[in-house]
Amino acid sequence: MKAVLLDKATIGNDISLQEIENQCELVSYDTTTKEEVLQRVSDAEIIITNKVVIGKRETEAAKNLKLICVAATGYNNIDIEEAKKRNIVVTNVKGYSTESVAQTVFGYILAIMNSTANVAHDIKKGLWQQSPVFTMLNHPFIELKGKNLGIIGYGTIGKRVAEIGKVFGMNILISESLVNKEQSSDRFTFDEILTQSDILTIHTPLTDKTKNLISEKELKLMKKSAVLINAARGGIVNEQDLHDALVNKEIRYAAVDVLTQEPPKNDNILFKAPNIIITPHIAWTSVEARQKLVAGISENIKLFLAGKANEIDLC
Repeated sequence: MKAVLLDKATIGNDISLQEIENQCELVSYDTTTKEEVLQRVSDAEIIITNKVVIGKRETEAAKNLKLICVAATGYNNIDIEEAKKRNIVVTNVKGYSTESVAQTVFGYILAIMNSTANVAHDIKKGLWQQSPVFTMLNHPFIELKGKNLGIIGYGTIGKRVAEIGKVFGMNILISESLVNKEQSSDRFTFDEILTQSDILTIHTPLTDKTKNLISEKELKLMKKSAVLINAARGGIVNEQDLHDALVNKEIRYAAVDVLTQEPPKNDNILFKAPNIIITPHIAWTSVEARQKLVAGISENIKLFLAGKANEIDLC
């Protein structure tokens, strides 16, 4: 079958696509613009996309389309209802980035709580060299043991973050589900998570319910010593309100791997905020995670070609 990969650059040139190429006749493009996509999918039977939007106009243009493989877990770039109308199977890959994202989250936590970046910056400025004693105590170094780690979104990644937090001796606070009405007795209300967390980390999808989930009201409920981490999706945290909270010292620090617009514009308000780590949506991108992603796409195609669509993770 003819397959087209529309945004290979998001997977990286250091990862082999051989597993996918073994399943189909693959044409790959590093990037695809909105203007280019219609022509590139016109004769495709399989579309592989990470972030390129496949909506009504794209599915109409792809007359032979039978399968859409999302090269990610989230699939908000796909018009699922339109695909269903046309009997097009849509698949994603789950669980491939769990370790990568969890490691990134604790990379942020350790860097912030140990004041690693601030101390390194001071040394480059020559402050340690000028110290009257053998050390410097001009930035806080805060132990994780006994601190409250609040988790919003308790799926595979949220659970892995909780496991690592327990190793550090942290108290794990799991937020009530934003989807299921039936709540477990060990869950905390959303307001309790906000008010009690020393570190709050977000691992929920971006939906109508979670857009601007963390805004001015929620930030004001948090401890002034709190740290906020978002390695889920841009748009869950209101960027202007987070900027204001950091400027006004309503929370101590933040780390975000995702922004509302990606890549961002130079004037993004968070670039002007103090006490924030911003990384370019890389939490999922360990070499191992991207290899698992390709393997997952290959397996989905293999099962589909074998007539076993019922065994695939369907969107």
